[in-house]
This record gives sequence, C-alpha cells and structure tokens, in this order.
Amino acid sequence: MQEVRRVVETQRADIDQDGDLTRENIRSTSTEAGIQTTAANIVWYIYGLIAMALAARFVLKIAGANPGNSFVDFVYSISGILSSPFDSAFGVSRVTSGDVSSVFEPSILVAIVVYGLIAWGITRLLTISDHKTS
Repeated sequence: MQEVRRVVETQRADIDQDGDLTRENIRSTSTEAGIQTTAANIVWYIYGLIAMALAARFVLKIAGANPGNSFVDFVYSISGILSSPFDSAFGVSRVTSGDVSSVFEPSILVAIVVYGLIAWGITRLLTISDHKTS
C-alpha cells in the first residue's frame, strides 16, 4: 500500500558548559499514508464491523438467546439485513431444549467469508497501482 516515508537528518554543533564542541546528528522519520491506503483501511474497518455484527448474530443464534431481549433484538435486526442475501443458501438446524431453541445457520458463516472476499477485492482494486514490478 502507498506510504510516504520522510527522513530528515540534521546536524547540530554546540559548545557545552566546559567549552567542548559537541556534535549531534538528529534523525527523524515520519510516515504518512496515501489516499489509497486510507480508503483501503476504511474498507477493512467497515468489513470488521460487518463481520462482528454477523459473528454476534451467529453466537446468539447458536446459544439460543432470547429474541425478546432488546439487545438481542437489536443485533438480530442489524445483522439480519446483512445476512438476508444468504439466508436461503442452506438449511437451518434447530435444537430445542425446554424453552431454549438453538439455531445453527451456516449461511451466516458464508456471509462473513463472502463479505471478506468483497473487501479484499475492493482493497486490491484501490491499491493496484501501488505495487512495484521488479
């Protein structure tokens, strides 16, 4: 990815309290990310949020969380939008024990992988001109 690295070297000569000449070499390095790197980082950040929401949905579903709980309902409503394109890809396994119903949805795992591949593809397109050929 595109980074701009600046190295500044300065030399300084001083006379200390004893009257001796002291020389100092000061080297400072700063690194700045280019616009393409910043855009790629934003894409990965968004993917991270999507993956966390889907992972939370997966864990809550498999743990049989109460959908009547406001937090669980919030996670389901946010992540439901993201998982809906993949919901009919696989069957759903449901295990019920008393009042708790545990649901295994492999489509959520597929959604995490597909969104990851999309993020990877976008970042490769953004940074395609950054790679130097030797």
